[in-house]
Amino acid sequence: MHINETKIMGCYEITPNIITDKRGAFIKTFHHEIFKENHLETNFVEQYYSISQQGVLRGLHFQVPPKHHVKLVYCPVGQVVDAVVDLRIDSPTYGQFELFDLNDEKKNMIYIPPGLAHGFCVLSKNAVVAYNVSTVHSPAHDRGIRWDSAGISWPNLPLIVSQKDSELPAFLDFSSPFRYEEMKRQ
Repeated sequence: MHINETKIMGCYEITPNIITDKRGAFIKTFHHEIFKENHLETNFVEQYYSISQQGVLRGLHFQVPPKHHVKLVYCPVGQVVDAVVDLRIDSPTYGQFELFDLNDEKKNMIYIPPGLAHGFCVLSKNAVVAYNVSTVHSPAHDRGIRWDSAGISWPNLPLIVSQKDSELPAFLDFSSPFRYEEMKRQ
């Protein structure tokens, strides 16, 4: 497993070792000791996945304290452009975003710390996006910023966005409860 830093502190792109033979492939998406040695979250308490068609844009989502969480995200079927936006006040990259190509060929993953908004857009005909999270989903703490308000250049596709995601506040109108120094200590 290779853990690579990104421009956003605490966010990592993880490339697993892939074992292939005539039957197909075997991919390890989590290894407790490797995560622990690299000071990454090891207590994932909920897993889920979404199935989406081409052009579906989900996001930009997060949970606010005290139910904020780490996400480990990957795309075992298809291809998505995945985005994170730093919402941590006083972070060197506050307000900045980074894009990742997650797909079933590279089998890469994104480790997303608390205080980052997350979303993706499906590039392939269909895609499955899997999530491991460190806290259980809490509707009372579920938040987001509007997908088109952080300067992200999304793919030039007819986009399919939920009404809920279209009505989220713009990044500039969002009062962040996340503080960089507090998030670094967790």
